[in-house]
Amino acid sequence: MQYNHQEIEKNWQKYWAANQTFKASNTSDLPKYYVLDMFPYPSGAGLHVGHPLGYIASDIYARYKRHKGFNVLHPQGYDSFGLPAEQYAIQTGQHPAKTTEENIKTYRRQLDQIGFSFDWSREVRTSNPDYYKWTQWIFIQLFNSWYNKDSDKAEDISTLISIFETEGNATVNAVCDEDIISFSAEDWSAFSSTKKEEILLQYRLTFLSDTEVNWCPALGTVLANDEIVNGVSERGGHAVVRKKMTQWSMRISAYAQRLLDGLNTIDWPQPLKDSQTNWIGRSQGAMVSFKIDGFEDSISVFTTRPDTIFGVSFMTLAPEHELVSKITTNAQKAEVEAYIEATAKRSERDRMADVKTISGAFTGAYAIHPFSGEKVQIWIGDYVLASYGTGAVMAVPCGDQRDYDFAKHFDIPIPNIFEGVDISEAAHADKEGTVIANSDFLSGLKYKKALKLAIYEMEKRGFGYGKINYRLRDAVFSRQRYWGEPFPVYYKDGMPQMIDAKHLPIVLPEVEKYLPTEDGKPPLGNAEVWAWNTKTNEVVANELIDNETVFPLELNTMPGWAGSSYYFNRYMDPNNDSEIASKENLAYWQNIDLYIGGSEHATGHLLYARFWQKFLFDRGVLPVDEFAKKLINQGMILGTSAFVYKADVFVKSGCSVSSSFDDIKAKIPLIFVSKDLFSNADEFENIVLEYLLDEKIINQQESELLTIIKSGIHSDVSFVNASDELDTEAFKNWRAEFKNAQFILNDGTYKVGREVEKMSKSKYNVVNPDDIVLEYGADALRLFEMFLGPLEQTKPWKTSGISGVSSFLKKLWKLNFNGEQFEVSDEAATKDELKTLHKTIKKVEDDIENFSFNTSVSTFMIAVNELTALKCNKREILEPLLILLSPYAPHITEELWNKLGHSSSISTAPFPVFEPKHLVESTKNYPISFNGKMRFTLELSLDLSKEEIEKTVMAHEKTQAQLQGRTPKKVIIVPGKIVNIVG
Repeated sequence: MQYNHQEIEKNWQKYWAANQTFKASNTSDLPKYYVLDMFPYPSGAGLHVGHPLGYIASDIYARYKRHKGFNVLHPQGYDSFGLPAEQYAIQTGQHPAKTTEENIKTYRRQLDQIGFSFDWSREVRTSNPDYYKWTQWIFIQLFNSWYNKDSDKAEDISTLISIFETEGNATVNAVCDEDIISFSAEDWSAFSSTKKEEILLQYRLTFLSDTEVNWCPALGTVLANDEIVNGVSERGGHAVVRKKMTQWSMRISAYAQRLLDGLNTIDWPQPLKDSQTNWIGRSQGAMVSFKIDGFEDSISVFTTRPDTIFGVSFMTLAPEHELVSKITTNAQKAEVEAYIEATAKRSERDRMADVKTISGAFTGAYAIHPFSGEKVQIWIGDYVLASYGTGAVMAVPCGDQRDYDFAKHFDIPIPNIFEGVDISEAAHADKEGTVIANSDFLSGLKYKKALKLAIYEMEKRGFGYGKINYRLRDAVFSRQRYWGEPFPVYYKDGMPQMIDAKHLPIVLPEVEKYLPTEDGKPPLGNAEVWAWNTKTNEVVANELIDNETVFPLELNTMPGWAGSSYYFNRYMDPNNDSEIASKENLAYWQNIDLYIGGSEHATGHLLYARFWQKFLFDRGVLPVDEFAKKLINQGMILGTSAFVYKADVFVKSGCSVSSSFDDIKAKIPLIFVSKDLFSNADEFENIVLEYLLDEKIINQQESELLTIIKSGIHSDVSFVNASDELDTEAFKNWRAEFKNAQFILNDGTYKVGREVEKMSKSKYNVVNPDDIVLEYGADALRLFEMFLGPLEQTKPWKTSGISGVSSFLKKLWKLNFNGEQFEVSDEAATKDELKTLHKTIKKVEDDIENFSFNTSVSTFMIAVNELTALKCNKREILEPLLILLSPYAPHITEELWNKLGHSSSISTAPFPVFEPKHLVESTKNYPISFNGKMRFTLELSLDLSKEEIEKTVMAHEKTQAQLQGRTPKKVIIVPGKIVNIVG
């Protein structure tokens, strides 16, 4: 009987769906285990073979845990809000909901055909109103909360209001805005309701503020730092500028220390922990205030080196700093404004990464050194960020290389405050062992003593204090786009008001245009029905706004990370309409036991999700404050790209050419040169010029004017065969600009270049899993992706390698058949058969527990080869072998399990138990040597004594033949090792 993977896989996928085989119970007596993948964004491109890598690994572990007697929760859903769907809507006019639904259908079909054991009854989609109702609810809880430093947790805003009402804010120890005014209980009572709301916004965990943001004009939205790559938007490569806008923000900074401390309690990869640690950026130092000469204002700076304060020779403000426009002199105004405009075009990430470019502008203003009273120049420079610290630095060029380079470039003094240190060539950044000099009362002190004394004197004199600072900034939470969660917010007298949670969800309205309005409002400004009636508690037409009972709704939407910051908790009780999840379900499932996803989410999703988890824990919604016990970052599967080599035609440098050059160039067609015809640029140019002359496209005189440059461009890999030969006709029909292209061939073929790089639709090197499943089967795909290498490592894809895995599955199939007849014996297994089985059990279990799935696949291959050689068809061996293999290749194992007479799914079968006795050797194949030279081997029982071994060996016919009647001088025996007969 032939192994028909298509029929087998289709049948078992139908069986699993019909019987809800993998549906998890919330009330099981079994121990729980929660396995989760980072849920996918359903793009129009569908899955390529790189996407399922982590899903396959998590599915193997989920299936393994079921075999081990756990109640396994292994759900799946879709992160279905986002910018790509909206951009497609702008281009085509199709509603994002429509394209998202179509994309989800494709993803679901592809995921199902790979045989994942997902509990689809728990599916969530972030764009479904019944899901984002809870995103909106969490937003309301954040708005109605503040962070109490004394209790070190979030508390209801009502407790803060109670303090204000009884004693004002003098004793309040909260995470809040910097510019808080002091007031008494009497003052609070006298404030208007609007004033009270303004003050509370300075304490709330989500709040409105004027914030410097990354604005992308082409996309019409604000982007997070991790959505910008090399200064342009990750989506589309559009320019990004810095701009001040009124935005909703999340006070994630309140949780900075707890986010750091929590890393010690979770089993996550150390590089990922390091990324979060660096992103949070804890540093200890002092806040220092510098007065500005001629102004009432002061500049506050945070420094980790207050001991070097006497080395300050200038100050640098971020170009966006609010004081810049105020203090800049008329003489410097034009230069400063031009610099600010240029800086606005660079992202914060670019500015942080660019350590080579030295740029800045002098404001013309001066600060007063708080200790010496000397005047200090105030500059602006883009190496200072408005979002980090106070947006200002006290520059100590002798102790900081960037300040040193800046001072050298602009000829600013560099006073040396380090004893016995040469700073003529570079700054001195070392702390330990450094002695301070030329620093008044700090002179002669080492770093630690100088640090403490400097802070003491600052606090004593009232212009500074010791402080712990964090790089982590509050997270901007507004996006000027359509396809996202609506805020549950309306505005009364310009102040935000929360819609009562019982009226959620506030559903995304219909709009005709997905672009911002003509007057620059977000796309929701195009909605005609987008106002809130407080009397009827419903969304109504904008024309009914009267600012008495009908008020305008928020026009921004939430960012992409909103819905993904708690979805793992919603899986625990996805159909609950009254709570995120019931207390009972949350108490049972607690948190994720194994989370698998990409390391690129280290400082985005994973940080925001930890923040929301801790907040909801504080408010008593969740039972634990970390959402994932263990995290594994799967590596990337790389694609093998194909390159064709285009000839770009230019005029030679320095050549005097008339306007006829354009006429010459117009005659030259688009030409591609086969890779095997050239090895360097000169050869490439000569080949093209010879071709142009041979084909009489140009003449000799014209050829002497030209320079030919090689340009490698991606070809779709589907046009290339296993021998790297390009289907030139398919390539020409691919795009209109290639229609009339000409190819310089070698022996009638065009060879492409190959390069291993990230598998991506934009590189045309993706391999569709549909094609692999059709030809080889889902089980082969699953095994092959694991076989490629360790889960965490990046590895290249090569489709030709899957044939070995396919052959293995066919061998496994044949073990259970005698020709066309299914035939399994109930005879007792032999010693060798049991040895093969139990060494396989031990290795596979160890591998799964250590997530070494690639070596398991090798072990299966070895086992099947050994059993084939032993001609084993014993039930005692084949049944446990199928269970071992079931997590990796679920379809073929289900089929064979069924043929073995089992009516239930193999997924419920107990995992085989390793029995060490089957690996204990009872005999030894002794090498029998004569005068040190091995002549033959003899298998003897390990229970024999030395005397019994000698007697058996000496009586053997081969020994007698070697001795030929001689009596040996002695017989050396090392039991379990050797026998040496000395003649």
